[in-house]
Amino acid sequence: MQTNTPATEDARETRATRTWVPAFLSTLVTLPLGFLALVYATLSPMACDSCGSEESRRFTESFLPAFWTFTGGLALSLAALLTAWFLPRRVRHTPRRVGFALAAPLTILLSWLVFAALVDWP
Repeated sequence: MQTNTPATEDARETRATRTWVPAFLSTLVTLPLGFLALVYATLSPMACDSCGSEESRRFTESFLPAFWTFTGGLALSLAALLTAWFLPRRVRHTPRRVGFALAAPLTILLSWLVFAALVDWP
């Protein structure tokens, strides 16, 4: 069992350098990816423009819950990105900062996959 000495506690509380890099790189990936995924999701009802009434009804019934699930995933992604930016800039928060920075674009990809799986495509 390792005990925390005052020296290790002080080292963990020191200000970390370049902590903005993971959040910045995540922002460069997450925001365009989220925008493109949102455009895809909002334009996807056009896939059923030529559908019959029964097919259109099934598509609409599956699209609305899938779209709200997708927007919830986008909100989670934004929350992860903001958390990566606003965690305190201390050495002990560096692994959490990197984790949240990685989680933001992965949440968008997962949300898009769930959206595509929930919709009853024509």
